[in-house]
Amino acid sequence: MEDTEKIRTLAEPVIEECGVHLYDIEWVQNGKDRTLQISIIRDDGTMDLDTCAAVSERLSEALDSANVIASAYTLEVCSPGAERKIRDLSELASLPYVYVRLKHPVSHLLEFTGQVESYQDGTVTLSYRDKAVKKHVSFADTEIDFIRYAVQF
Repeated sequence: MEDTEKIRTLAEPVIEECGVHLYDIEWVQNGKDRTLQISIIRDDGTMDLDTCAAVSERLSEALDSANVIASAYTLEVCSPGAERKIRDLSELASLPYVYVRLKHPVSHLLEFTGQVESYQDGTVTLSYRDKAVKKHVSFADTEIDFIRYAVQF
């Protein structure tokens, strides 16, 4: 697969000229077909189809003219999704609704889905529902094995 850092260097300025930010670059292989998947996002965490199409058009031109990808591929510009992985725990300061899997059980559970109540001094406090009862749990951020945004119903 082509070097994603070269692609990132070329793509970031084009994407930012469109008023959005690069979230991720990933090569997806499906049999013989290769797809360059580029996820973009606005500052407020949203994205729409028209913006994805506009960025795709501009990015396609830039990638073709720079000739950084040697073989055939499909370009897909998309949103990272509502349930995207949280890459930087500073995002917890906005107190999102999250799914978290821990390295070791807390209150006899490894997984929680709930509202971040606070994130201070390396400690995360969540409120979550256990059946009809609202509960709270706190754990060290070093205990997080995986964390992503969650859709609240």
